[in-house]
Amino acid sequence: MRIIELTKETKNNILNDLLKRSPNNYGEYEETVNRIIEQVRERGDRAVFDYTRQFDKCELTAENLVVTEDEIKEAYQALDDALIGTMRKSAENIRAFHEKQVRHSFFTTKPDGSILGQRITPLERAGVYVPGGKAAYPSSVLMNVVPAKVAGVSEIIMTTPPGKDGKVNPGTLVAADLAGVDRIYKAGGAQAIAAMAFGTESIPKVDKITGPGNIFVALAKKAVFGYVSIDSVAGPSEILVLADNTADPRYVAADLLSQAEHDELASAILITDSRELAEKVSAEAEHFTKQLSREEIIRKSLDNYGYILVAEHMDDAVEAANDIASEHMEILTKDPFQTMTKVKNAGAIFLGEYSSEPLGDYFAGPNHILPTNGTAKFFSPLGVDDFIKKTSIISYSREALLRDHEDIERFAKSEGLTAHANSVAVRFQ
Repeated sequence: MRIIELTKETKNNILNDLLKRSPNNYGEYEETVNRIIEQVRERGDRAVFDYTRQFDKCELTAENLVVTEDEIKEAYQALDDALIGTMRKSAENIRAFHEKQVRHSFFTTKPDGSILGQRITPLERAGVYVPGGKAAYPSSVLMNVVPAKVAGVSEIIMTTPPGKDGKVNPGTLVAADLAGVDRIYKAGGAQAIAAMAFGTESIPKVDKITGPGNIFVALAKKAVFGYVSIDSVAGPSEILVLADNTADPRYVAADLLSQAEHDELASAILITDSRELAEKVSAEAEHFTKQLSREEIIRKSLDNYGYILVAEHMDDAVEAANDIASEHMEILTKDPFQTMTKVKNAGAIFLGEYSSEPLGDYFAGPNHILPTNGTAKFFSPLGVDDFIKKTSIISYSREALLRDHEDIERFAKSEGLTAHANSVAVRFQ
C-alpha cells in the first residue's frame, strides 16, 4: 500500500478521489435506468419478465415469479446445519440490538385542555432488494429485514435476481425465512426497484425500498425516491483505521483487506502517527494479499483507493478521519475510548484490537447498512426508525386557543396569510 504524508493537500486529493465513486457521478447510466423504470410503469409484469430474460437469462412467468415453500425447504437442505445455526444466532443478536431502538407514542396534557403528542406507526409494506450471483449476501438480508420486523411493518417483500436455472441463492432464501420475509420475488436490477416502487400485476407497490445493489440498482432507487422512500443511495464499501504505535500491524492489514476485497471501488485507509507502523502494515498487506482468494480485486482496490496516511500528531489523524467520514472506522490506539470521544463522523466505530469490522458485518447486532461516501456526516445506520412514521397530534380546547389566538393571528398576518389568521379569528367573533 502507498504511504503518504498527511497534509491538507493530500487529504483534499483523497477526498476528491473518494467522491468520484459516488453513484451521483455515473450519469451515463441514468438514461438506461430511466427507460427501464418507464417500461415497468407502462407494461408491468411483461417488462419485468423481458428484462429478466435479457439480463439474467431466465424465463419468468407469473407462475414461477414467487419463491415457493418447496424452494425454501430445498434451500435449508442445501446449507450446512452449522451455518444455519450461525445465521439464527446472528438474527437474534440483530433483533435484540434493534429492539432497544423502538420508540413509543407519547401525549402531554395541560390544565387548559390542550393535548400535544406524537404517534408512532410502522410502515404498511416494505420492500427489500437483495443482489444475486456472486454478490449474494445473506447477512444483508438479516440486516434489512429484522429491523423492519421489530418496527412492526405489516408486510415485507423481497426481490432478488434468479440464476439462469430460475433458482435463488439458498443462503439468501434461508436468511429471508429466518428473518420473516412474507414473499420473495425472482426479480433483480432496476426493473425490480421499479416494480416495488410502482407495483405490477404480481409485485405489490411498497412504501419503502431498502437494500444494496449495483450501480443500476442505486440509480433506480435514486430515481424512484419521492414515489417511495428509500434507505440511501449507497456507494462502495469503506474502512478507515485510526492507529498508533501500539497497534498490531498484522491486525491492521487484515482489517483493511477485509473491505478491499468487496470490489475494485472499495476504499481502505490507515491513518497513523507512526511511520514504523505504516511501513509494517504495508508489508503485511502485501503478504496477506498473496494468500487471499480475491487477490486481483484487492490489488485493484488498493491501487485505486488504498492509502496509508502518516500524520504528525494523532489529533491531525482524527481531524482527517472526521473529514473523510468513513462507513466503517476502527480505532486501534492505546486508549481507543478516549480517541473515540474526538470522532464526530463515522457510520460505525469498532474499538480495540478484538473488534474487527467483520464482527459488525455478521454477528454483533448493530446494523451493517451504513452511510458511505462521506454521508456519515449527516446520515445514520439503517434501523427501526427507518420503518416507522411519526405523526404529530394537536388538540386545543377553547380555553387554550383563547389564550393564544392573537399571537397566531399576528404571526399569520406578518406572512401575508390572512386566511390563516381568519381560520383562528372566526372562532371568537
